[in-house]
Amino acid sequence: RAEAGLAPILRQSPGFRGYYVINGGNDIGVSITLFDTQDAVQEAHQRAMAWIKDNISDSYEGEPEVTVGEVVVSVPGQGAMAA
Repeated sequence: RAEAGLAPILRQSPGFRGYYVINGGNDIGVSITLFDTQDAVQEAHQRAMAWIKDNISDSYEGEPEVTVGEVVVSVPGQGAMAA
């Protein structure tokens, strides 16, 4: 559902770099979303949270935990283009 519904919202957001969903096991899901600037994050976050609450609130209990920070190390794989 996130790929079909949330991904288009994120792709349309200025400064969008990537979106990753990770199965953490034991019913734990993690997503990582990358943007160029903190302002771009804040704008997209509002739209993303509205979509999440309207479309996948049955998949989690309580409020999603949100952590915001700056990438301090990035190691691209072989053949990956540098951002």
